[in-house]
Amino acid sequence: MADDYTVTKSRSCSSESTADVGSPPCDSDVLSASQTEYANRDFVMMLPGEKLKYLESRAQAHEDSQEFDACIQDLVRCVALTRLVYGDRHLKLAHAHGRLAKAYFQFKGWGLQAREHSALARELLPFCSSISSSREEKLEVLMCLLSVHLTQGGASLITSHLEEAESSFLQAEHIVEELHQCGGISREERIKNELEISTSLSRVYKKHNRPEEALIQCERSLQLLKDCGQPEKTCSVYRDMAVIEQDKGHLDQAIEHLSKAHAIAMSHSPEELEGAQISHSLALILSAAAEPHHNESAGQYFEQCLSAYKNSVGPHGPAFLAAQDDFCRFLLVTGQQERCVEIQRASLATKRSTFGDLSVEVADTLQLIGSVEMTEGRMKQAHRIMTKCLEIQNLLYGPQHKKTKATQKAVDMLARAPEVAEGQQRQGRRKTKPQTFSVVPSFGNDGNSMSNS
Repeated sequence: MADDYTVTKSRSCSSESTADVGSPPCDSDVLSASQTEYANRDFVMMLPGEKLKYLESRAQAHEDSQEFDACIQDLVRCVALTRLVYGDRHLKLAHAHGRLAKAYFQFKGWGLQAREHSALARELLPFCSSISSSREEKLEVLMCLLSVHLTQGGASLITSHLEEAESSFLQAEHIVEELHQCGGISREERIKNELEISTSLSRVYKKHNRPEEALIQCERSLQLLKDCGQPEKTCSVYRDMAVIEQDKGHLDQAIEHLSKAHAIAMSHSPEELEGAQISHSLALILSAAAEPHHNESAGQYFEQCLSAYKNSVGPHGPAFLAAQDDFCRFLLVTGQQERCVEIQRASLATKRSTFGDLSVEVADTLQLIGSVEMTEGRMKQAHRIMTKCLEIQNLLYGPQHKKTKATQKAVDMLARAPEVAEGQQRQGRRKTKPQTFSVVPSFGNDGNSMSNS
């Protein structure tokens, strides 16, 4: 059985880590976790080629039913069996590495593993291309190369290997053109791939601080969506363009792009999550604009996004509560302190049940309420609320954190206010006042003596 089951050698177990990758298991760990299945007699009796077909079919079934961990386990085995059946330099082995890389990237977001297996596939493909004799084989090599470059580009993007990501997507672009010229893909497939490439390149350029090139790719995506008759999908592109323009400090252009996205979302899904998100973004950008005439529109968009979030994720949803907090900050800036505090007080119970009593969200809410109470001159209430906030921040961040220090400073200042200091003095006197105890007689035979002794 050991001969049938050669463990895939992989450099995925390297100690390198990124914020995107986390700590997923390496290929050999996945394999050892599933060895027990080989006790199945029918499977053990299969020839390696039969095992390979069975596992490929089952991996697809796991993918269709969204059992992604099981799918990846089977794909890891497929790599080992493909090498055993076809050898170390076969197109099918490149396919197996490419499919595993794509699964790591799409299903788990494990960029390091995806880059590793994409690189292994790319090492094999030039050799496969050189020995391909028929048109069908060459097209198969090109399709595999396209998939590998797209996966490697996406994995490089999430692991911040931006130059590698750009190179992969540009090579994928050339392959799409080559496939189209030789009739290897349909017009719809070409547009779909070009759209994925342009969207990905815009994100690469944005992350690489090349905004003009990012906007060019966004414009290209808009044209591709127009060509394929899918204008409803342009919302995300307009939102990307708005973020790029806002980062450049061009608020008017950002508002223009978001307004277009909003109009499209309202015509297709006014009460769904995307509509809520766009209304939220518009509210934030309008409230940040210097011109005071934007405040009325910002308030309307806040109300609209809160209504849509409530319908899509519910009043306990983190997205709804975050938007509500943004709305309250807007109310503070526009001088509506009482309404702000009213909303924040009402949200405390929900935040405690959603995030927990000792959570950042509860601490931030208490801090905001306490700050308003202090501004309004209600020092006793402010001191009580800020003290509660301080207790939570001490547990969350520790006493040396800048947030804790700022709250401690506010609590100390409030403690010096006459009404707070007087209340604390009265409380202190109550605690230190001598206590007198009356002698309670025991109930003996005569009812007067303390004991019978």
